Amino acid sequence: MLKHQFSCEAQPEYLPEQSDARQGLYAFAYTITITNTGQVPAQLIARHWIITDAVGHTEEVKGLGVVGQQPLLKPGESFQYTSGTRLRTPSGLMRGHFFCVAEDAERFEAEVPAFVLDALGSGAPGRVLH
Repeated sequence: MLKHQFSCEAQPEYLPEQSDARQGLYAFAYTITITNTGQVPAQLIARHWIITDAVGHTEEVKGLGVVGQQPLLKPGESFQYTSGTRLRTPSGLMRGHFFCVAEDAERFEAEVPAFVLDALGSGAPGRVLH
């Protein structure tokens, strides 16, 4: 077990009621579960997402916290939130990472593995340890 480690899992969902295929607008929600699998308390400070649609158009999203929060997680604790994004194509990929700071002032990143956004089927969940 690493001293500084968060595991991240993503579960995407297509939102047909918020989408309009005729307008080229596809809405997705994604639920992220972050678990402190390390040995010291640590806080999620910022996020960085890379969202790529089916034709290769890429958008980067950076910001402090997630859904207005910067959760502090003790070892074994989890934090879950749901957010959303829109694409101009019915499918795409999303990946990213969280910038975290541990109680002992050590900085580390927690990767969110690439997950599929797919209006025609269910997205594959992603999970990785970092």
